[in-house]
Amino acid sequence: MASRDPVADLRRIAFLLERANEATYRVKAFRSAAATVARTPGEELAERAAAGTLAKLAGVGEVTARCVTESLAGEEPVYLRRLLSTEGTDLPAAAAELRAALRGDCHVHSDWSDGGSPIAEMALAAAEVGHEYFVLTDHSPRLTVARGLTADRLRRQLDHVAELNAQLPDGFRILTGIEVDILEDGSLDQEDELLDRLDVVVGSVHSKLRDDSARMTRRMLAAIANPHLDILGHMTGRKVAAAGAGDAAHRTARTRPPSTFDLEKVLAACVEHDKAVEINSRPDRLDPPKRMLTVAVEAGCRFSIDTDAHAPGQLDWQGFGCERAALCGVTADRVVNTWTADRLVEWTASHR
Repeated sequence: MASRDPVADLRRIAFLLERANEATYRVKAFRSAAATVARTPGEELAERAAAGTLAKLAGVGEVTARCVTESLAGEEPVYLRRLLSTEGTDLPAAAAELRAALRGDCHVHSDWSDGGSPIAEMALAAAEVGHEYFVLTDHSPRLTVARGLTADRLRRQLDHVAELNAQLPDGFRILTGIEVDILEDGSLDQEDELLDRLDVVVGSVHSKLRDDSARMTRRMLAAIANPHLDILGHMTGRKVAAAGAGDAAHRTARTRPPSTFDLEKVLAACVEHDKAVEINSRPDRLDPPKRMLTVAVEAGCRFSIDTDAHAPGQLDWQGFGCERAALCGVTADRVVNTWTADRLVEWTASHR
């Protein structure tokens, strides 16, 4: 039997674990093993598989060694087969139709801030899940816990993205962007000159989430009126218990109630300034809640269904957002990332 590609099998396992929101250490074990196997000559891999010494390679453990051995023997690794058999059910028809209409993702992180993978790896994974583009939205300077990008680092990232775009396969494009902090006075945490250079700006509140309703409302309204902001990210800032995110005590510790603000005023401002409300697909966010999403639909808002991905496998989380969007009556014509990259950039440029 012809051998399979063990690197591809290991990467696929890591992808599926990320999509299932499994523990980070487990994902890293497979990605580390894939990197080691990719660097090891094929003849040596075959010899080690036959001798049972694959686990002596740095970054390869007993479980990953077994997967490599099975791949080299032409067998689908048992670990991969088990993951594929428990992937879950298909999306309902309306959600599946909405997911099929999406061309890209407007909220993606890399290892330049708090993501776990290089930009190029995220781009390849995005192309594999069927995207035509994604917007790279690493964090802004004030969010030091997430290694937010200073102005100088963001300038370097823009040069790096230009180089990557010249190397990527035809039909896929990385759009430049940022997830910029909405500061306490409603201003945006990056230089205006740099924000003006970006294709898409997502603005999110990450601090003082327990501000009283009046203060939070003023803060959000000021940001929405800013001509540099295009998409209001994870509107309430809430965190919910997500399956696969650890034991019950850990999941409870990571929950966070939504911020309070005048929803009608915030949504009216989004409509007035033609800004999109993000439907954040992360299983630990699912923001905004369905009751707020329904009000946003009735208000006439535009939307962006995003993953807020911090790892390659998370780029396939859009189905979670699409399912909630479909339940609340969101249609594809109201979703900005059903557009081509060129149309999306034309829309954001109109805000400037």
